[in-house]
Amino acid sequence: MGGAPPGCATIVAYKNNKGAAVSEHLSRKELKQDKIHDAIEHGAEAFYLHKQLTLIALLVVLMGAVVYGSYTVYHDRQTAAAQAALDAGMKAYDGRIGGTPDPQDPTDISYADENARSADALNKFNVVAAKYPNTRPGEQAHYYSALCLESLERHNEALENLKKLISSSDKELSSMAQYQMGVIYERTGKPDDAAKAFRELAEKRSVFVPRPLALLELANVLRQNNPKEAASVYQQIKKEFPDTTISEQADRGLDLLAPKS
Repeated sequence: MGGAPPGCATIVAYKNNKGAAVSEHLSRKELKQDKIHDAIEHGAEAFYLHKQLTLIALLVVLMGAVVYGSYTVYHDRQTAAAQAALDAGMKAYDGRIGGTPDPQDPTDISYADENARSADALNKFNVVAAKYPNTRPGEQAHYYSALCLESLERHNEALENLKKLISSSDKELSSMAQYQMGVIYERTGKPDDAAKAFRELAEKRSVFVPRPLALLELANVLRQNNPKEAASVYQQIKKEFPDTTISEQADRGLDLLAPKS
């Protein structure tokens, strides 16, 4: 009594099962939607962060380009100013001795003697070297300052200037400085130091101080205290550079070494 017909019980049970299935289906659907939502959210965050990092990288590159461009413009201007100042020093260095200035050339310079010329040029080169030390004309000014100091017989100061150029990135300027050091050592009675400088130069194969010149200077220095080695170097010059002016000078060096009858 009061019991539901068997068919009704079956229907209720079916409905309950269907509701559970629908509920489970909705839960899975919502879960899937949440995952999609999270994926979209994380993707958006990743895109935003990637966009930020890309922007930062671009800004860093741009700043680097601006800094490099500014430095390049600054360095070029410094080099141009240094070159103009070096040219003024060279004009003094090549100035005439005696006579009167050319009235047709207001920039013409003449000096009473070589000391006056060297002193004036030295002052100008020193200004360039001090004001523009990181430019090529600034380094060249050190070299010409040394030549002026040598002319004024201030040999130790000249050597100090030349030593600053030995480690220069300009290999030719470095070789020229080392050659001049060898010349000063020879003139001031330091043949061993002179021979060392010329020997090293002979192995550098410089354009401005070629190997045959360095070997000839080496042989000339050795001739005073080591005639046997000097003769060997002269012969080496003749073998390596036959039929040249340097070879002819080597012949004259050998003649000087020959015993007098």
